[in-house]
Amino acid sequence: MSETVRTRPFAPFEWLLSGRYLRARRKEGFISVIAGFSFLGIMLGVATLIIVMAVMNGFRKELLEKILGMNGHLVVQPLESPLTDWKDVAERISQVAGIRVAAPVVDGQALGSSPFNAAGVFVRGIRANDLNNLTSIAKNIKQGTLEGFDEGQAVVIGRRLADTLSLHAGDNITLVSPKGAVTVAGTMPRIKPYRIAAVFEVGMSEYDSIFVFMPLQEAQNYFNRPNDVTAIEVFTTNPDKIDAFRKSVTEAAGRPVFLVDWRQRNATFFNALQVERNVMFLILTLIVLVAALNIISGLIMLVKDKGSDIAILRTMGASQGSIMRVFLITGASIGVVGTFVGFLVGLTICFNIETIRQFLSWLTNTELFDPTLYFLSKLPAEIDFGETSAVVIMALTLSFLATLYPSWRAARLDPVDALRYE
Repeated sequence: MSETVRTRPFAPFEWLLSGRYLRARRKEGFISVIAGFSFLGIMLGVATLIIVMAVMNGFRKELLEKILGMNGHLVVQPLESPLTDWKDVAERISQVAGIRVAAPVVDGQALGSSPFNAAGVFVRGIRANDLNNLTSIAKNIKQGTLEGFDEGQAVVIGRRLADTLSLHAGDNITLVSPKGAVTVAGTMPRIKPYRIAAVFEVGMSEYDSIFVFMPLQEAQNYFNRPNDVTAIEVFTTNPDKIDAFRKSVTEAAGRPVFLVDWRQRNATFFNALQVERNVMFLILTLIVLVAALNIISGLIMLVKDKGSDIAILRTMGASQGSIMRVFLITGASIGVVGTFVGFLVGLTICFNIETIRQFLSWLTNTELFDPTLYFLSKLPAEIDFGETSAVVIMALTLSFLATLYPSWRAARLDPVDALRYE
């Protein structure tokens, strides 16, 4: 018996045979259907994973930017005594390295009304310079202007609140606060009209529908706090390193204070987002896993169907390694092509996701992304190429592992037995 001729790994004839097995004949149609479903499963799994991860990242980034754009990264609250020395405290904190803005605020709740409607509002008293430094507001003025905000008795409201009350810049909004003047008959509600100087839209419905900005001095008078403020909102240059500012801000305050950072104020919200993101990744990975199992079943059926071909190849001198590589290439090709197409589909949808959402909303005549439920006015997508690479590598790894057992079975097939039962 002649010696088995050893060929170099992945020789041209191995690729030729693999390509031939991928192009199934009519009697092998069922195997071709399984291969097609495997391809679709991997493609859809990879594309869906990329899209979902990008949308979850986009949600987190957009919400983080909008939350930190409206609220301080670090909130300085008084201990033991009210913040009557707020001017000096704010000035000292603003001198700390890395502090961008130290804004004294007076917060309170009220009822905003117009001749057409009424809604609960959150009133924040703030200085004009500090409001101009809030880029999320100053750069998103849709009507009116912030000029002369500290002069007179004007307020700035969100667009959704303006729509709810059917008001525009220049109109009057009436604010009703339960904490008014104390008389012999009890505390009387304070009712006062204010001119709307400007209307803003930050793109987060929760803020656009309830926030009313008022000059700090007027807010102190309105809420019966003539000498103190509620807190000092501190904005830093790097909110991710907020712990580095805690000690220096406490020392600069020069009085007993209580500090609350943005992570503590929004811990539940962002933890829920992270848990949802991880669970979605695990669930959608099952799509790729099922597709990989389809590759296994399809290859096993192909090996059984090609038993005589394997026997003939072995008797002609093909090594076990060559046979294994033929079926390895056949199965891996499905996974590689499916992963690559899924990667392209995922990126294409991510880059055009808002256009696609608007088209589907128009086509179905429904609101697919209601801003009142999801906080944001548009569907965000932020591609993290590290995560995307991990998805692609995971899909390729599963596809490769799925081909090992059927390929090993094909290589171990005895030529005599294969021909006997053919």
